[in-house]
Amino acid sequence: MSKDQGSGMAGQSRDNALDHVVVVVFENRSLDNVLGRLYGPEDGKTFEGVIGKDLTNPIPEWAEHGADRKVVPYTVATDMDSPNPDTGEEYPHTNTQLFNILSEANRFKLGAEISAPYNAPAPGQAPTMDGFVTDYISTLTAELGRQPTYEEYSQVMTGFTPEQIPVLSGLARGFGVFDHWFCEVPSQTFTNRSFWTAATASGFVVNEPVPNWLGQNTAETIFNRLEQHAKTWKVYVGEPDRFSATGLIHYPRLKDRFGTHFVPFAQFEADAASGDLPDFSFIEPCLILGHGDYHPAVSRALGHGVVIPGVDPPSSILGGEAFLARIYNAYKGMQSPAGANVWNTTLLIGWDEPGGTFDHVPPGPVPPPDPSAPVGQLGFRFDRSGYRVPAIIVSPWVAEGEVFNEEHRHTSLIATLREQWALGEPLTARDGAARSFSHAFTLDTPRDPATWPATDPRPVPPYIQDALALGKALSTVGKAVFNGIRAYAEQNNIVIEGLPADPNAEVPPEQALHIVHNFLAIQFPLLHPAAPGPGAPSTG
Repeated sequence: MSKDQGSGMAGQSRDNALDHVVVVVFENRSLDNVLGRLYGPEDGKTFEGVIGKDLTNPIPEWAEHGADRKVVPYTVATDMDSPNPDTGEEYPHTNTQLFNILSEANRFKLGAEISAPYNAPAPGQAPTMDGFVTDYISTLTAELGRQPTYEEYSQVMTGFTPEQIPVLSGLARGFGVFDHWFCEVPSQTFTNRSFWTAATASGFVVNEPVPNWLGQNTAETIFNRLEQHAKTWKVYVGEPDRFSATGLIHYPRLKDRFGTHFVPFAQFEADAASGDLPDFSFIEPCLILGHGDYHPAVSRALGHGVVIPGVDPPSSILGGEAFLARIYNAYKGMQSPAGANVWNTTLLIGWDEPGGTFDHVPPGPVPPPDPSAPVGQLGFRFDRSGYRVPAIIVSPWVAEGEVFNEEHRHTSLIATLREQWALGEPLTARDGAARSFSHAFTLDTPRDPATWPATDPRPVPPYIQDALALGKALSTVGKAVFNGIRAYAEQNNIVIEGLPADPNAEVPPEQALHIVHNFLAIQFPLLHPAAPGPGAPSTG
């Protein structure tokens, strides 16, 4: 697509709708959880939501509380922290959620404690979507040291109304929503984010050990492919995070770009206002503490079994809403007569994975990224998909109230960019099989931004900022990053101020946050505006 240098809406064409693409990827929500009540039968839409359906999950017989009720019905969330504590999201937990498989040996175990075959289904077995309660009771028991009450575990079977999430719901109704957008792997953050940007995860299924990602995820990324075809890109990182998960996940491929292409989100707002956005903009919300990313409340410290009530909630939803409003308002205001503007730029809003929140639509089989590759981590063959996540497309060339029912997935992004920007062959078999979303632009005349929906996020409680400043807790991603940096530093003889010499020494969360920042100040200099001081990390 060629750049259009016309002024205003005049001279613009929907052929230019994808001259620039902006993507933001949030954290750990299923479609049912945050958009399941977006449309009902009375709206006249074909939308695979929850309204009018009798959705339940069975309560396992071994539950100490509420087993006589037999099932937990799907209901409306009563607060913005639900589910709290966070649900299990690793591959073994997702297997239980999708197939209700949980051996007695793996009951009340978390993550790496779960043994083979990791609650995996038999080949070709169809997901039943009825193990969310089973997994949540097991997970909470491991975290709390006791079995949860019915009131505690039933919150996994809740979701939000449009009124509770006005920004996300307003954009979904005001533009186009995909109701069959699936994440790529039935597991957690790093592997699914890697598929967003590389259409593979080099065989890795879970976040840890993080040195896997720092040293061995060598797959070509969309960023590398863009450079090969003279396309520009930046990764914009939500403040106050000082690292990029995208950068760490693709460390072998992108480390030489950390000092040039990874910048704070405030730079996105400035670039958007001046019409200077690159061809491809990838936005990361703040991930370390779970703020600004819609992630379910993370009240655990560095080790499970340690719960810090009241620290992270309700950043899970309200912080994400506020950050999404900033992104949308910056995009909506892009009315420069030249360069990037709303008429030649598309905003795609996505999620990495559902994170254990309930969804009722079974995911299906998918082609492995490399059919000739050996079996991946935890014995997974990458031949079945993760389940649904929200996805919304915003553009003046997208009609209000559109619902796209065809199956899409994270690699639809790469498929679309390859198609529209002539980027060559598929990165892997996965994006080679993915459906593009170029069909979303159906209007002959663009919608005037003055007529677009306004965003009015609900207030974000100020104590979240206090918790952030004090570094009282780290999210699941934050813990993984810290543990990975610790191992990487030991392997490469890197001395980091504050890191104990004893690898088994306990490190308080606030100290871990300080250590992470010290290490990453050198890795991502543009995310650390102040020059490193005497305490910055050095190679030994």
